[in-house]
Amino acid sequence: MSIRLGFVGLCTVAALAVGCEGKAPLPASPSASDHGQAISAGTAARFSAEAEKGKTVSLMDACDPDTFNAPPPAGIGPGTCSRQGGVQFGNFLDQLTRHHSVGAWHMAPGEVMLKLGDVLSATNKGGETHTFTEVEDYGGGFVQVLNTLGGFGATVPECDPTKVQMLHPGESFHETTDEVGVEKYQCCIHPWMRTEVRIVQR
Repeated sequence: MSIRLGFVGLCTVAALAVGCEGKAPLPASPSASDHGQAISAGTAARFSAEAEKGKTVSLMDACDPDTFNAPPPAGIGPGTCSRQGGVQFGNFLDQLTRHHSVGAWHMAPGEVMLKLGDVLSATNKGGETHTFTEVEDYGGGFVQVLNTLGGFGATVPECDPTKVQMLHPGESFHETTDEVGVEKYQCCIHPWMRTEVRIVQR
């Protein structure tokens, strides 16, 4: 079976997980603080003052709309990618197979230092849907085909597709830090997208 034919499974899972309109987003992380929320780009301004006392992580990708939006097996399907230009779908699969990651799909910065009480923010600046999910340990996301191609192993418990919070292009997540320590975040769709957050006392 070819990689592209195998990707039909991804399309089915992605359609179930991302295309369910009308459902309220659920918490993205197991943090004791339940302050996190996703908001549209238009309402993000009200968090600007708090964000100045924190750090914003950018979720990036470089999907090519012509090929990513093509119907399976050539692509994932209409509405998958909303940006202009970029990496063609076939090249995306080839890079993931060879390198176990695709460089343009990443979180920036990869490491964040915050003080207790600061605001941690994440904004989807790409053209695809992503998640910013706190995990105990890095591992596989909920798209098995990507887990297999990238060698990420089984889906980590926090990446349950029925509970994870989706961040569509332009959406943001904000959470006030309430515990000192190290927290790990990853995208549950593209599990090589990761960042580590270190929270210290003021």
